Amino acid sequence: MEAEIRRRLGLWESGSMLPFVVIDPNTGQAAGMTTYISIDANHRRVEIGSTWYAQRVQRTGLNTEAKLLLLGHAFDGLGCIAVEFRTHFMNQQSRRAIERLGAKLDGILRCHQVSPNGSFRDTCVYSVIASEWPAVRAHLEWQLNKRR
Repeated sequence: MEAEIRRRLGLWESGSMLPFVVIDPNTGQAAGMTTYISIDANHRRVEIGSTWYAQRVQRTGLNTEAKLLLLGHAFDGLGCIAVEFRTHFMNQQSRRAIERLGAKLDGILRCHQVSPNGSFRDTCVYSVIASEWPAVRAHLEWQLNKRR
């Protein structure tokens, strides 16, 4: 974990990543991390990714709240026209979580990367575009309010 934090901070220093710690409001403890990556200021796009959560907070609404904040800042603060999410084709848990946020599947990049074991990774690319943001925001707020 320490090495991963150092890696992200190094990428932050180079301007290619903006990592965030996610704090569990019930305990005040770190519960995970998420990141703005693939920052493209010229084309007003950003990817939200490299997200990790402790098992104890998965499916609790914490991810929904964090993504609502990140999407809100991207669209309302930074003026992004699109926010992207990417995950491994085989990562069904991540794919369902991204879809619950309201992102739409743009496509699948086949044989997109070579994994450390030599296998090929197919990458699912999802996005929310600016015109969809008001409906996505309302849906995320509704999801958070129904949990209470």
